[in-house]
Amino acid sequence: MVRKIWSRYVILNWKFGLLLVLLICIPRFYLVLSANKIGNYSAIGIIMLVSFLIPFIFLNPQGLWTIGWRKPSNYFNLALAFIKGLLFAFFLYFIGYFLFSDSIENWYIYIGKSYNIPSDISLNDKTSLFLIMASTGMLFSPFGEEMYFRGIVHECFANSFGHSSASRIDSAAFALTHLAHFGIIYWQGTWQFLPVPSLLWFAAMYSASRLFYISKIKTDSIFGAIASHAAFNFMMIYCIFYLL
Repeated sequence: MVRKIWSRYVILNWKFGLLLVLLICIPRFYLVLSANKIGNYSAIGIIMLVSFLIPFIFLNPQGLWTIGWRKPSNYFNLALAFIKGLLFAFFLYFIGYFLFSDSIENWYIYIGKSYNIPSDISLNDKTSLFLIMASTGMLFSPFGEEMYFRGIVHECFANSFGHSSASRIDSAAFALTHLAHFGIIYWQGTWQFLPVPSLLWFAAMYSASRLFYISKIKTDSIFGAIASHAAFNFMMIYCIFYLL
């Protein structure tokens, strides 16, 4: 499964999986927090690209096939994965607004601040900005994070603990990483930690991660997870632009 050049040094087990998590998730966590403070998110795109490339760097064609880099076996389930991603993101909008209204404790409100949507923007300009944000949101993180978390990281832990436990581990890593996006916030010039909202956000991201994994299983392809993740991001961005 590992490319010949790495075969003497790399074993796809929990140790290598943990190493990958530490090497990517810790710098990413810092970069997201920094981006939230300074308002420049260009480095996040680089992290997503690196996350996407890691499986191709270390795995041979058989290894890529094993982690799901292949055509879906069921296109109905692929469409269903997309729909489930849409519905879950809308569910989070409903829960967030029900509990926290339009306060900064609402995850979509805080994440939306990073989009810098002008209050006096015209409908046409808003639509153009939405399409740009939705396109990038459906491309970079779904491909980067799914190939990384549900791909190579999952396979490393699965080889040591089995697929069920591996999914829980990669989902927890995914959720912890996303606390940098919301939970630890930079607001009005100070850092704040929101205990209850962050716990709910962690649970939401853990659940989303499990949904993406199930989508991968149902389609027998990483593209099931990518489709569900892309749909989630699309609906989240739609809610931020048009429902808040």
